[in-house]
Amino acid sequence: MKIEDKVLDLAKRRGFIWGPSPNIYDGGLRGFYDWGPLGKLLKNKVENVLRKGFSGFSFWEVECPTVMPQKVWEASGHLDSFVDYVTKCIKCGASHRVDHLIEDIDDFNEEKLSKLLIEKDIKCPSCNKGGFGSVEPVNLMMSTVVGIDEEVFLRPETATTTYLLFPELYRFFRTKMPFGVFQLGKAYRNEISPRQSVFRTREFTQMEAQLFLLKEHFNDYSENELPLMKFGSDKIEYIKLGESVEKKFMKKESYAFMNYVAYKLMLDMGFDKTKLRIRQHDPSELAFYAEDAWDIEINTERYGWMEICGVHDRQDYDLKRHAEFSKTKMEVQGEIPTILEIAFGLERSAYALLENSLVDDDKRDWLKFEPGMAPIDVAIFPLMKKDGMGDLAKELFSDLDKEFACIYDDSGSIGRRYRRMDEVGTSFCITVDHASLTDGDVTLREISSMNQVRVKVSELKNIFRELLSGDLKFEDLK
Repeated sequence: MKIEDKVLDLAKRRGFIWGPSPNIYDGGLRGFYDWGPLGKLLKNKVENVLRKGFSGFSFWEVECPTVMPQKVWEASGHLDSFVDYVTKCIKCGASHRVDHLIEDIDDFNEEKLSKLLIEKDIKCPSCNKGGFGSVEPVNLMMSTVVGIDEEVFLRPETATTTYLLFPELYRFFRTKMPFGVFQLGKAYRNEISPRQSVFRTREFTQMEAQLFLLKEHFNDYSENELPLMKFGSDKIEYIKLGESVEKKFMKKESYAFMNYVAYKLMLDMGFDKTKLRIRQHDPSELAFYAEDAWDIEINTERYGWMEICGVHDRQDYDLKRHAEFSKTKMEVQGEIPTILEIAFGLERSAYALLENSLVDDDKRDWLKFEPGMAPIDVAIFPLMKKDGMGDLAKELFSDLDKEFACIYDDSGSIGRRYRRMDEVGTSFCITVDHASLTDGDVTLREISSMNQVRVKVSELKNIFRELLSGDLKFEDLK
């Protein structure tokens, strides 16, 4: 079985990702997925890294509603510009996005796209027979009704709802700039033909950070390198942050800094840096609000290079538009601040981390996570349930589970239990045996080396704190 197939099999079989959801009703609704117990634990770990990371760079967290009135989206430009171009198969009626049928489109004009489909004799991927009719723009916003008849829209990103807070945020930060905030929450996009599993869904979780600034702001990380792929190039170049503007990769030092923040958080999750790149968008494909955009991508086994995070220079577009439509002052010292944005997709990050962590060796299939990133930190086993071993193991589980992600398992042989935990990446296993009842020691096993050491029950919490934070190496335990 190919490694990418093993990942999907593991994800479904061991409770990481299920779907489409709800599966029990006709196979589910495309573009919606359930995250099972282990998947949710992994997603939580990703969230924790991002939350801690953004906070470490002095970004503050906010939370906003997921539903907003139509006027907000008129101001943001989403009602007019947030579209995909769609066509239907003349034979089978299947709908397809035109950019999925034709590569390297440089002119999104309905008439020209329709002619291009005919000229290239594009056949429908669903039936492999039919051609296509007219091309139509379809807005990706999802709408609903509030009260009796007020049409409102579900947000397609968390960013816009954050911008609406600018007057309050400016006062909160005591009228000092720059300042940064981030938001974690759900967003919704009416994807025409969702594919690539959790990489492209209709409901998803974002964590987006916004830096509001009036002038250039650059923290001193100038010696750190970024793996940059400039538009028009197929080569990754490792460029120091302090040289990115001089070498004409980035237009602003503050924007280079935001790319560094995002890249560092990817490394903090445990991604293999040899599989990461930061790729610049084609200027002709920039979003309607963007001055510049770079994506942090990971090379996946199943889907190739896929975007995990986008970093955008949104200029003063958002605050200017909302000032105009709401008649609210957004100026600071006579000018409107600009915004630099980092946008992470949580589901994409968690799936990519799952695939990135799968190790396929001769002895076993197992998941190798960085310290603290495994869904389950510690598994507790009694060698046997009798003679008080089960009772002590349950006591240990009850105590450790208050601080760490733990599981108790007394089913099957110790070898089978180890293999079950290896398959889902559990970092450490504790075995309570006969001797534990008299000497207070337990056997501690580490997943990567499968080495074991005897440790005192009274020292377990401190040991796990240091091991899971990366401050202590397992081989240093005596």
